[in-house]
Amino acid sequence: MRRSPAVRLVLAALVVVGALGAPAVTATPASAHDVLISTAPAANATVATVPAEVTLTFDEPAVAVGATIRVSGPAGDVQSGTPRLVDRSVTQDVAAGSPAGTYRVAWRVTSADGHPVTGEYSFTATASGGGTSTTTVAVPTSPVEPRAFPGLPVAVAVILLALGVALLVRRRAGGARRGGAGKRPQDEGERSKNVTNAPTAPD
Repeated sequence: MRRSPAVRLVLAALVVVGALGAPAVTATPASAHDVLISTAPAANATVATVPAEVTLTFDEPAVAVGATIRVSGPAGDVQSGTPRLVDRSVTQDVAAGSPAGTYRVAWRVTSADGHPVTGEYSFTATASGGGTSTTTVAVPTSPVEPRAFPGLPVAVAVILLALGVALLVRRRAGGARRGGAGKRPQDEGERSKNVTNAPTAPD
């Protein structure tokens, strides 16, 4: 059967469109959720003491928003603070003094595509442990001694010496004035006496 030119043109266009569209479809990767690769402690493991922290490692970095790790044991929930996200790991601190026993770890993280991923596992600790508690140590303080001023005694001595000199000069000046005032009447008396005893000229 012989096809018309119009039919052949349409078929050729469909082949070209299919050839161009196929790579575009296959080149678009499908969004995938984060997958848990490993845990520390490992799932169903028995450890000597309760660990100071629980770490989850994923195949892709998780998003901090909505990330939670709940660690519960014989004493209830023992997680301390909020999870820390570093690269592909999410770490949760465990409270100090957590008793021995079986612990359940329930986690929830957000994948890079925005979808939440959840899961849980358990481990057993044969002895108590957990994180290191922080204690405040009081540091004794020595009494504050008054600050000494080495130049103060010298300054006081100089001031007292200046006051003494000024007082001495003032007293001497006052004595000199009093002595001068006492001599004036005596000089006047001597002058009047000399005038009285002077010989008179004969008439």
